[in-house]
Amino acid sequence: MNRSRIEQCRIIDLPKIMDDRGNLSFMESSRHVPFAIRRSYWIYDVPGGESRGSHAYRELEEFVVALSGSFEVFLDDGVHQKVVTLNRAYYGLYVPSMIWRRLQNFSTNSVAFIVASRSYSEGDYIRDYEEFRKANA
Repeated sequence: MNRSRIEQCRIIDLPKIMDDRGNLSFMESSRHVPFAIRRSYWIYDVPGGESRGSHAYRELEEFVVALSGSFEVFLDDGVHQKVVTLNRAYYGLYVPSMIWRRLQNFSTNSVAFIVASRSYSEGDYIRDYEEFRKANA
């Protein structure tokens, strides 16, 4: 298994079409998002102090956008860690496979929109941090 590095996680700007009636942004597979989109989901109504995620994927890649409000994405490659704040609907965070991730510090009424490179598969998850570190060594 190839080891992913924290430097591979990056912000990608999305098109922003400005209009007096309201702005519009969009994303397209393999153009703005660096993979073919197989699944999309969103996280909302997160109670104060709660976090989501705290796992890695063996194969799945993600692209995370803050459609509303703000939140942080904690990233860990087993050696290096960083926190990225998402708070604009016109950019997203690319997270490759084998990066431990946790969404945290959600603002009131925030919505996290995530597109993924694979359909849901429980077998793709690594939920134990020590197992993740061994697999990513």
